[in-house]
Amino acid sequence: MDRATFACSTAFFRDYNSSSQGAFCLPGGHVDFIEKVESFTYSDFFRDYLIPNHPCIFSAKFTEDWGSRRNWVTWDGKPNFDHLLQKFGEAVVPVANCDVKEYNSNPKEQLPFKEYIKYWKEYIKNGYRSSRGCLYLKDWHLSRTPFHADVFRSYSWSANICGRKKWLLYPAGQEEYLKDRHGNLPFDVTAPNLQDRSVYPRYNQSQPPVEIVQEAGEIVFIPSGWHHQVYNLEDTISINHNWVNGCNVAIMWCFLQDELAAVQREINEWKDPIDDWHLQCQLIMKSCTGIDYKEFYNFLKVIAENRISILENGLDDEASAKNTPKAAISTLGMLHAVFDLKRTVKVLTSLSANEDFKKLDLTSLSPPPEALLHHLKAAIDTALL
Repeated sequence: MDRATFACSTAFFRDYNSSSQGAFCLPGGHVDFIEKVESFTYSDFFRDYLIPNHPCIFSAKFTEDWGSRRNWVTWDGKPNFDHLLQKFGEAVVPVANCDVKEYNSNPKEQLPFKEYIKYWKEYIKNGYRSSRGCLYLKDWHLSRTPFHADVFRSYSWSANICGRKKWLLYPAGQEEYLKDRHGNLPFDVTAPNLQDRSVYPRYNQSQPPVEIVQEAGEIVFIPSGWHHQVYNLEDTISINHNWVNGCNVAIMWCFLQDELAAVQREINEWKDPIDDWHLQCQLIMKSCTGIDYKEFYNFLKVIAENRISILENGLDDEASAKNTPKAAISTLGMLHAVFDLKRTVKVLTSLSANEDFKKLDLTSLSPPPEALLHHLKAAIDTALL
C-alpha cells in the first residue's frame, strides 16, 4: 500500500458506517473489466474496489501463467480428467446434489474424487443427465450455487480455470428486499414465485441483479456482503478464495451481531427458564455461522499479532522467501499493516464494550481484551512516529 492509498483509506473510514458499505449503486449495472496486468497495482485494487466494495473482473491475462490453467485443462479447454485423477484421485471430497433442497441448501455426501470423476464423465456422456441427480464438488461447481453471501461476509475471488459461468449479483443491502414474509432468503432468485407479493412483499422494490458472464481464465471479485447466485454454463473448474482485511472486518462484526440478535429473538421465550441462556445463544450462533464471540476475539488477536510482528520485527530474508501469511502481508508494506491494525482497534473496542460479550467468561482470553487493545494502540503510535 502506498501513502496516497493509505491517506485515501484513512479518510474514507474516518466517518465510516459499516451498514452502508456496499450500498452504492453501479451505473447501469456496469462492472469494470481489468485488462492489463502490468498497468494495474494492488493499490489500484484497494482504492477502487476494496474500499468502495465494488465488483470487478480480471482478464485471463492475470492467470495465464498459473500451473492449473496449463495442467488441469486439455488443449480444447475441457477439464483434463486424466491429470486430475493422477493428482487428486485418492482424495475424499464433499459433493452436493443440486436437484435436492434441504433447508435452503443442497444435501452433501463424501465421495472419493475418482468416483466423482467417473460420475462426471458419465454425466457428460448421457447428455448431462444422471439417475443420481446433478452433483457438484464443493468449489468445483458442476451446475450452480444457490443464492448466498460468502462466509462471514468476506471478500472473495473466483478464477475460472476452464469453462464459463453466469453470475447474478445483488449489492449489499438489496437482499432485504428479497426476503419472504418470514425473513428467509430465496433459494433461487430467478424462481417465478418471487413475484407473489403475498410471499415476497418487498421483491418489487429490489434492483435487478448485476449480471456477469465469466469466461475461462477470468477472475471475478465479489465484494463483502454481496449476495449472488452462480450458474456453470459448461463443464467448469474454478479456484476460489475468501478473505477479510481492515476494509471489511467491521462488516464481519456487524454480521455476527445480527446473527446473534436473530438467535436471541428465536429463543427469547426460553430466556427465563434457562440459566445460561446467553451461552446457549452463542452456541446456536456458532452452529449456524461457524464462530462465536470469543472465537471472533481470537480471530482479531491472530490478525493483530501478525501485523504487530511485521511492524516490530519485519522479516529476515529467509522468512520473506517462505509462502506464509506473515510473508504475504509483509509484501503489502508497513502502511497496510497499520491500516489493518487501526481498523482492528475500532472493531475490538466495539466488541469489548458489547454487553453480550461482557456476559461471557473472558478469563480464558489471553491476553485480556484491554491488554491487547493497549498493545495495538502502542504499536500504531510507534509505527507512525
